[in-house]
Amino acid sequence: MSSQRKPAIVFCHGIWADGSCFSKIIPPLQKDGYEVISVQYGLDSFEEDVATVRRTLNRVGSPVILVGHSYGGATITASGVDERVAGLVYIAAVAPDVGETVQEQLDKYPSDIFTRVQVADGRAWMLPNGTEFFAGDLSEEDQKLVWATHYAPVADLFQQQKIASTPWKSKPSWYILTTQDHTVNPDLQRWVSKRMKATVVEIDSSHVPMLSQPDLVLDVIRKAARAIQDNMTA
Repeated sequence: MSSQRKPAIVFCHGIWADGSCFSKIIPPLQKDGYEVISVQYGLDSFEEDVATVRRTLNRVGSPVILVGHSYGGATITASGVDERVAGLVYIAAVAPDVGETVQEQLDKYPSDIFTRVQVADGRAWMLPNGTEFFAGDLSEEDQKLVWATHYAPVADLFQQQKIASTPWKSKPSWYILTTQDHTVNPDLQRWVSKRMKATVVEIDSSHVPMLSQPDLVLDVIRKAARAIQDNMTA
């Protein structure tokens, strides 16, 4: 492999979001010369979301770094076993082990956000005041935009298919830990990142650091990409 070869970067979003939640960090990475794509899955089933990630991997070159935010940590864990995936970056994310569901992880360390959720028409909707716990360090205007564009998952998404693989046991991983998070409890983040032996960077941020502190998130992704590139060319 040429020493100039940069890894592709594939983003995987969480619930109440879509691929555009990474809009502040995709353009700078593209400017750096990285091939970047943000997966657009439907939050209708875990199995189909993972299948969409795998289809998206077919649209970029390899090696690939998977970047998962929140629930996206489960989708990159399930799809990261693909041989094209060379590393994983978790942003305030869950990271289930074999046999665990996302809900089982969340139950270990409950968070505030689920007091601001309403199930209707089979989907789990965030109430307007839920943005306080989801994106509390954004401006009021930006929080209103987050709510207006949020995408509700199917209500039982977190109880669905258990993880069948744990690539973070064999592939390098990085973890952005958000210390002011009221959606994925920081204590859960500490537990999963320690278990996976990830390189951890703590950020004084809400659950959405890619929106509130994009430069810090970019720094971690760039370091991960350089590490993967160096490893592939060594």
